[in-house]
Amino acid sequence: MAFWWAGVPALVAQTVAPSAETQRHIERVEAGLVPPVIVKGDTHAAHTLQERMAATHVPGISIAVIHHGQIEWARGFGVMKVGGSPVTADTLFQAGSISKPVAALAALRLVQEGKLSLDADVNTELKSWKLPYGPEAKGKTVTLRELLTHTGGTTVHGFPGYAAGEPVPTLVQVLNGEKPANTPAIRVETEPGTKWNYSGGGITIMQLMMIEASGEAFPKLLHDTVLAPIGMTHSTYQQPLPKDWRAMAATPYEHDGKPVVGGAHTYPEMAAAGLWTTPTDLAKYAIEVERSLAGEANHVLSKEMTAQMLTRGMGLRLVEARRIRTSRMEVWMRGSSQSSLRMSRAGKARW
Repeated sequence: MAFWWAGVPALVAQTVAPSAETQRHIERVEAGLVPPVIVKGDTHAAHTLQERMAATHVPGISIAVIHHGQIEWARGFGVMKVGGSPVTADTLFQAGSISKPVAALAALRLVQEGKLSLDADVNTELKSWKLPYGPEAKGKTVTLRELLTHTGGTTVHGFPGYAAGEPVPTLVQVLNGEKPANTPAIRVETEPGTKWNYSGGGITIMQLMMIEASGEAFPKLLHDTVLAPIGMTHSTYQQPLPKDWRAMAATPYEHDGKPVVGGAHTYPEMAAAGLWTTPTDLAKYAIEVERSLAGEANHVLSKEMTAQMLTRGMGLRLVEARRIRTSRMEVWMRGSSQSSLRMSRAGKARW
């Protein structure tokens, strides 16, 4: 449970003891982690969570588990920074590219409201900037549907962000690759609609489309259309993270265990990489998508629009719609600023 005060979530301690079954599930995570392949006869195949954290230089981790369509348990392990306070279920982490599917919900909400089109040329929706078309496009135009499915042929895989004290570019400067942007211009490099190619650049074009279609700042748009309706009270797209939220945020670390130089980076590419959140909030997102598809809770999208969201394209769909209703989804976020979603049944890894 969480309450809000002056824009900051007030933390409420969870005092209810887990059931015996839930405690067994927690202990499997704490002491029963196994590699993808186990050699027959290996009596040391399982590892504790603490062992894996030490081996991968991760000082803190937060886990939330969905079981039978509900959050069964959520817990933090380790510390927010070396020598610092313990990680809790309410500790904030940078979600990285998990920002994209959450932002996609808001984009589809704008489509549902008739403010954006899935299949029109993006340049008919954009006002302050236009996507240049060169010979690589072969006369085709790019659509929002293609940006969402990474089939628009657009460039720039991902973004490194900007360390504290570095100048941060505007969104248009990012799109044009103009200083102080630290990534190239976002352009069309292959014929749209013919190839799957992961493109954070395409999602950044989508971000500008959403801002201009709604007339709202991106963090407010996402708060009002997705985060608040779903109950993601410990999540924000504000960049950089506001000062009064920073005491709740984990310190990012590199793979070698050293703190990221400049601390948590700022991402003007908010739709692609700007979400701060918790595993519990991401679990709420997953449950909303599941229930929305079933027509049981449609706080953001209709059942029909959710079905479109989960339709298979050239790449991977967001979730396996047939599997989610009978699976446990484990949402993991690591203090190294990396994140992932894991689907499992009966504790067996599915992803």
